[in-house]
Amino acid sequence: MGELQGGKPILEAWNNKKEEEEEEAQAQLEIWKYIFGYVELAVIKCAIELGIADAIESHGSPMTLSEISSTLGSDPSLLNRILRFLINRKIFKVDKNSDSTTTYANTPLSRRFLKNGQQSMAALLLLESSPVMLAPWHSLSARVSANGGLNFPFEKAHGEDVWAYAAENPGHSNLINEAMACSAKLVVPAIVEGCGDEVFEGVQTLVDVGGGTGTALRALVKACPWIRGINFDLAHVIAVAPKIEGVENVAGDMFLGVPKADAAFLMWVLHDWGDEECIQILKKCKEAIPKENGKVIIVEAVIEEGAIKQGNLKDVGLMLDMVMMAHTSFGKERTLKEWEYVIKMAGFTSYTVKNIDAVQSVLLAYP
Repeated sequence: MGELQGGKPILEAWNNKKEEEEEEAQAQLEIWKYIFGYVELAVIKCAIELGIADAIESHGSPMTLSEISSTLGSDPSLLNRILRFLINRKIFKVDKNSDSTTTYANTPLSRRFLKNGQQSMAALLLLESSPVMLAPWHSLSARVSANGGLNFPFEKAHGEDVWAYAAENPGHSNLINEAMACSAKLVVPAIVEGCGDEVFEGVQTLVDVGGGTGTALRALVKACPWIRGINFDLAHVIAVAPKIEGVENVAGDMFLGVPKADAAFLMWVLHDWGDEECIQILKKCKEAIPKENGKVIIVEAVIEEGAIKQGNLKDVGLMLDMVMMAHTSFGKERTLKEWEYVIKMAGFTSYTVKNIDAVQSVLLAYP
């Protein structure tokens, strides 16, 4: 009874009850976000396909609903509802003019949905929201329930893995190439600004393993003109890769061999594969670089141990890990301990990690 007179147990119980009530109230709001989570993706995809941000940007100033509708040839009533939804999420902004007319303007976020902007991520969103990439998510629970079995969501949806599917379907392959190109436009400048001097110092030749259509190498060669680039990818990818000054396009299979160079560059490649495949790829890269001063430059997310706040850029790595589970057979995002394992098992003697202003980090592996 002495403790009750002090009031501490009563106060603690009151605080606990208040906290539970707040959690309950928050849950009532949060649940709707998960029930209708797909709506944001679908509406943003609609806005990209319509070209709303592009129309406003090309106009050079805010536009009225009538002007946007006329430019896009769209239904003004339906367009108004789309804009209302996106404005509520601060993707576009609205202004009232002195004559009481309402105009719509781009924001830093809506400019990420320009089809050809420097910071555009439209291609990545269009890839991930495509029917081909959405279908495997319906089999994610079956993948987990397989308990070690080979029940891969992408193969269940399409009858083959993502790489075989892309090789046979040029339209989907093009979506992948464009998505990887838009990612490269964002990440390469972050690498150059964050640790470019150390990463590319002394590198005269650089092979981009799984380099797609060469967007990353184009940016690297422009930033480091002393580098001669080798863009290395599968034959059906290289077949559509444009000619780039200072870059040689080479077709091949990274599991069989990698072109010789001072350094090998792998960006968003190894996370597509399991540990055994990663070790095999890294061994081929190790064979391609000089034993004395060669290096392999790995640009991938590094998952942090412990809790990660939602909204933190590092939380994107956890979302990417779910993407790998749905879209690849054995791919995954790795912790630093897991990266150390594949790097050392591939025969590298040391490695360093550089953080950059991006979802990914830069891991430098030395023979």
